[in-house]
Amino acid sequence: MRTTHICTVVCALLVCIGASAPLAPNPQSTNIARATPLVLEKDEGERRVVRGWPGHPDPGETFILKIDPKNSGSSHLVFMTASIPIGKKIDTHRHPEADEILFLQTGTAQVHVGDSVRIAHAGATVFIPAGTWISADNAGNDAVNLLAIFSSPGFEDFMRDTSAREGEKNVPLSQAEEDAVEKKYSHAVIYQ
Repeated sequence: MRTTHICTVVCALLVCIGASAPLAPNPQSTNIARATPLVLEKDEGERRVVRGWPGHPDPGETFILKIDPKNSGSSHLVFMTASIPIGKKIDTHRHPEADEILFLQTGTAQVHVGDSVRIAHAGATVFIPAGTWISADNAGNDAVNLLAIFSSPGFEDFMRDTSAREGEKNVPLSQAEEDAVEKKYSHAVIYQ
């Protein structure tokens, strides 16, 4: 008798829950853009060259934007590859709203992350929590090729605004342009 009563109550609850909760989400009720699956070879993606900065008028390093809201429709991740030439560096900066992972494919870099300074070799992974200061100097005799992954979009738009597509005219930024772009993207990157 008791078992029958418990089954009746459980069945009644399941019917009520089932009536009030949809079995599957309605795809028309979401505003999420559909991401596009991609397979990109090493040199494929949006190839760009950093524009020169005031005081450093020569065009900078090349990088490739591979995955972001504009390339693939990812609303959560940014993935890019870059190279630090011999004698060059990534200036001290932080990303206020995104975690970052750097993976060194080749070369040797002296990495400053937070309060730590360390030599990192090919195969090293560097995790940079949001808001943490980071810089990296090429400390070897070869280019440092690296992968960069960001937990949320933002920095890739700063990179687009401070670079030119590979093969296009590359004009150094004026001081006014540098000031404007740093203000516009202060949510994505802050340089020291």
